[in-house]
Amino acid sequence: MSCTTILVAKGASNDHSTMIARTDDGHFDEKKLITVEPGSQPKKYTSKISHVTVELPGEPLRYTACPSIDRTHGIWAATGINAANVGMTATETITSNPRVLAADPMVRLQKAKKRGEKETPGGIGEEDIVVLVLPYIRSAREGVLRLASLLEQYGTYESNGIAFNDENEVWWMETIGGHHWMARRVPDDCCVINPNQFGMDEFDLDDAFGARKAHLCSADLWEFIAENHLDLNQNGAFDPRNIFGSRRDMDHIYNTPRAWFMGRYLAPYTYRWDGENAQFTPESDDIPWSLVPDRKVTAEDVKYVLSAHYQGTPYNPYSGRDSGMRGMYRSIGINRTGVTSICQIRSGVPEAVKGVEWVCFGSTTFSATLPVYTNVPKMPKYLSDVTLDVSTENLYWASRLIGCLADPNYAQAVQPVERYEQAVMTEGRRIIREYDVRFAQSGDLSLLSEANEKLAAMAKEKTVQVLNRLVRVASERMKNGFNLADN
Repeated sequence: MSCTTILVAKGASNDHSTMIARTDDGHFDEKKLITVEPGSQPKKYTSKISHVTVELPGEPLRYTACPSIDRTHGIWAATGINAANVGMTATETITSNPRVLAADPMVRLQKAKKRGEKETPGGIGEEDIVVLVLPYIRSAREGVLRLASLLEQYGTYESNGIAFNDENEVWWMETIGGHHWMARRVPDDCCVINPNQFGMDEFDLDDAFGARKAHLCSADLWEFIAENHLDLNQNGAFDPRNIFGSRRDMDHIYNTPRAWFMGRYLAPYTYRWDGENAQFTPESDDIPWSLVPDRKVTAEDVKYVLSAHYQGTPYNPYSGRDSGMRGMYRSIGINRTGVTSICQIRSGVPEAVKGVEWVCFGSTTFSATLPVYTNVPKMPKYLSDVTLDVSTENLYWASRLIGCLADPNYAQAVQPVERYEQAVMTEGRRIIREYDVRFAQSGDLSLLSEANEKLAAMAKEKTVQVLNRLVRVASERMKNGFNLADN
């Protein structure tokens, strides 16, 4: 599933929080935000896609999730924060190459070809991973290790990148073939940008096979590389992207331009991104996976980056001037996004309120991002009560409607939509600040549900207001309009 990921370590953020965020760019999947209580977590899980069955541990933690409404193809929980204040987003579909896939093939479902023959289940994948991992971990590192054990036991049928965060650490994990994997702790002063490609461009094997402080990998990874002649690096360097990743023409249209725009926004002065002497262009294969941002990064920055459509460049599909390059690259804010989540684990607040999830439904370019507390027994109906039928009574479908109205009327809609997005984030922050203080004074957990209801009501009010405006804008610009000057 095509997605875009950005990770922010605690030293790179404005408030010393960690943030992991991803756009879930499915096929216009209808999504909702829910809380899964321990009693609702299955004891045995069977995948819809691969038919693999996994026995699950006892005593799961409560966690949030953004599952698909249509369960025909599985849960696809996408992202969430659990009761131990550990966040997870899964998964970023990444690339690989024939050398890796031939050496460690994907574990795909083998259906019975004739009567009496048994099928062979496949491995685990994006459909399953959040449900299999998030309820059972108490740190970001534990998330890597639990998922690693599942990959080694069951394998996977696809290449994926998975993010984990807790109050102090952010980890990024990438699968390699059917069973292998590697993971790296994001340096505290860095951000990571990852658009549907194998991303890591540095890895310390000595640490991975020694102290394991910031690097983890399959126990046989070095032998796997050597035996299959996978190492393409020169002069003793070790760049995993060259070994396990791809370098295709399609990457230069679909993937690397997104990394270029994100890097250009986060570190505009450290690197040269434009002009004849640019260090990196939209089609560069060596754009850094992690970088130190030129200024501290906020949730608003993350939202902006994940809403991007190359504004300020010749590639903007909404540009009024066509230089022949308009719309030539895949935008980050794309039409088919189901949900975008920023899992933020904060410092300097009581344990019960450290987890805040910023949720955005539909195309991020036109949708608002709403923060909610995650340590609650259930989510407001405006976020959780979503069906397959279009409705203005939930944020998912209201956000879809806003995108449908704003996209064809961009010049007239961009200002009211931007004001709407800013208003929701501003008032959302104000409410969170208010209830942080109230909870610190009282310790009353019911305040968190009260805050979420207030946040949802605020979002609904402002969403209705912008819908009213956009319906008028779209109506005035209908092609069957005709004015007659009758004197």
